[in-house]
Amino acid sequence: MFRPTLAQAKFKDVSLTVEQYVKSLLDRVATRDSTVNAWAYLSPEIVLERASELDAIPPEKRGPLHGVAVGVKDVILTKDMPTQYNSPIYVDNAPKIDAASIQTLRAKGALIFGKSPLKTSGFFQQEASLIVKIGKFLANQIATSKTTTTEFAATVVGPSHKGPKTTNAHNPTRTPGGSSSGSGAAVGDMQVPIGLGTQTVGSTVRPGSFNGIYAMKPNWNSISREGQKLYSLIFDTLGLYARSVEDLKLLLDAFQVVDDGPEEPFTLKGAKFALLTLPTPEWPEPGPGTAATLKKGTELLRAHGAEVEEITLPDEFRPMYKYHLQVLSGDGRVAFLADYHGAKDKMHESLVDHVENKDKHTRQDQLKAFDELAAMRPKIDALIQSMLLSLPQVCWTKRLSDSRTQVVQRSAGLGQQYIHLSSIYPDSKGRTGYLLV
Repeated sequence: MFRPTLAQAKFKDVSLTVEQYVKSLLDRVATRDSTVNAWAYLSPEIVLERASELDAIPPEKRGPLHGVAVGVKDVILTKDMPTQYNSPIYVDNAPKIDAASIQTLRAKGALIFGKSPLKTSGFFQQEASLIVKIGKFLANQIATSKTTTTEFAATVVGPSHKGPKTTNAHNPTRTPGGSSSGSGAAVGDMQVPIGLGTQTVGSTVRPGSFNGIYAMKPNWNSISREGQKLYSLIFDTLGLYARSVEDLKLLLDAFQVVDDGPEEPFTLKGAKFALLTLPTPEWPEPGPGTAATLKKGTELLRAHGAEVEEITLPDEFRPMYKYHLQVLSGDGRVAFLADYHGAKDKMHESLVDHVENKDKHTRQDQLKAFDELAAMRPKIDALIQSMLLSLPQVCWTKRLSDSRTQVVQRSAGLGQQYIHLSSIYPDSKGRTGYLLV
């Protein structure tokens, strides 16, 4: 029962209890965690108690996410487990409140299964590290944990904590992506069916892609970020992981994420799609696997009556990446200033560089970046407003498969982050057998 929509049917007819369900997930974790290392915090007793509470709820009073196990990136506050941000500064941090997203999930009946470690703070980072292992996988016990992340979901390279590194769900020699690597790997390895990540640049969609699962970065500020460590107020977004579109919809419904959709019943005939390209050094031409996938997808859509228009973005969009970095530089100074003053020696050097403005970005640079990105948003809306979906050009997989320590530094889909568009990444493999960004 690795999909909640299937498990819920069994909960309803009482052929499966939440306790039995979570124990099966624990069996999977016990078998695979020594390889994948997706979890940062484990507390069997908490989940066992919660599973028992959920089983005791009468069927007519159960929520829409009843019994659904959720892995949580360890930058999101949870009242019953530590939130350590993969930072030595916060090793003893044990908040007594839930983030707004966790409150919502609990209210809907979800079971917060655990927390995943970050990579050394997320931004274009490859190695994920385990913060701490708490508890043991004992017979008939349940794991509660957080998934791995990078330090504050914001650093560029290398783990700041010692311990096993999170690996790709399908091959331990390959990267799981960053910085929501723990949640992506845990869902991809079927250790938990649903995961929460965060995204400042590509930290949700990249691990989703690399680990072969569905990942969604909703529109900016469509889900509350209260209680979530922020790198950038302008860009940070909660991210969602699942193994099917139906399961993603469970999460979107729980968070009441709504948008104008196609009229029901939906048909591809007459639906409009945009294939976006922006050929610049920041967004290289796609490799053969990606090109073949886009070509095949376009052919399939057209064969079913859809219209696919290829759109090359105007030159005015070329500086998007530069402006994004300028905003992040200023936002990073604000986000990490307090930690810098309190424990500079315990911070990753890239975070120190932000606070000390190593790149020498001026306030004028940042204000211009704000204005230029804001001006781009209605223009991109005008280009694609009649489209059902836009397909951004993406990089090819060879660059990410050379070693675990390398990651695609820029992918065209990330342009959607700059202009506050939502992103959904489905399962798609390149010629190397690994997922396309």
